[in-house]
Amino acid sequence: MARKGILSSNIQKGERSRPSTPISTGPIRRGTVGALQSSLTKLQEGAVQEIDPGLIDDAGIEDRLGLDTAAQEQLKDSLQTYGQQVPVLLRPHGEMPGRYEIVYGRRRLAALRDLGLPVKAMIRQLDDHELVLAQGQENTARQDLSFIEKASFAAQLQEGGYDRQTIAAALSIDLPMVSRLLKIGTAFELEMLRQIGSAPGIGRDRWFDLVRALEKDGAMARVKQLLKTPDFRGSSDARFELVLARALQTPSAKPKKAALKARTLRAGGQAVADIKAGPRGVTLTVQARNSDGFDQWINAHADALIQELHDRFKKDGAEEQT
Repeated sequence: MARKGILSSNIQKGERSRPSTPISTGPIRRGTVGALQSSLTKLQEGAVQEIDPGLIDDAGIEDRLGLDTAAQEQLKDSLQTYGQQVPVLLRPHGEMPGRYEIVYGRRRLAALRDLGLPVKAMIRQLDDHELVLAQGQENTARQDLSFIEKASFAAQLQEGGYDRQTIAAALSIDLPMVSRLLKIGTAFELEMLRQIGSAPGIGRDRWFDLVRALEKDGAMARVKQLLKTPDFRGSSDARFELVLARALQTPSAKPKKAALKARTLRAGGQAVADIKAGPRGVTLTVQARNSDGFDQWINAHADALIQELHDRFKKDGAEEQT
């Protein structure tokens, strides 16, 4: 006998249906409606739907420090050739009906936008707390984030008011590791990390080296200057090396000013003293040797000589003004 579908009739030809219990003609109970709606919502959340990428907005924490151009082109080629195999996760927009917010799958979304293709997505009702947990755990499960991306993600969560237990759960790590990530993630401005990029080949120890190097006087200013120059280019790992080298660079010592040479003063054709003028004043030196006691005489009559010279200075200045 063929199996009957759930919507097929149970009435045999020539028979009447006799329900075992009376059918209520009144309104359906609220609890039944709620259960039905809940079941429909779960079915929708488990289904993969095609969504116009123009209806999808950003949400959550910035977990990627820029997109690798070469890797993104490879992803686009793969999507164009084989189609989207793994759906992204969205949630309904809280303020704009008919729109959605991305939870994870940002690279796929960007590539599909460029290709003009619809996005295959699962849609779930998530609050902000559930969103960051889903976002962090999905990336962690794929082992897709570099060390600095995890550190930056943790720092942004902390700045957003999430406690360390939530950060640990989002990244599937323990609390000591959260502390280590935050020590590095909070040491950098997000814009600087965007410019350096994900640096997938750079581990925790090298980032600690950079943190320590930037604590030295002038290091941060040198690095910020580097970020503005055309020399700051190459792969993300190479850009990190440039930043670290600039932070460790010893500032060149200021060139010493050339020493001022003393001028020899003569009397009767004989050298009797040396005089040197500089930014701090004038120095007169009478050498003891070969001076026949002139140095002692100068010392004994210095007050009178200085007074006479100063009076002459005043008199010459007054004459120049008349």
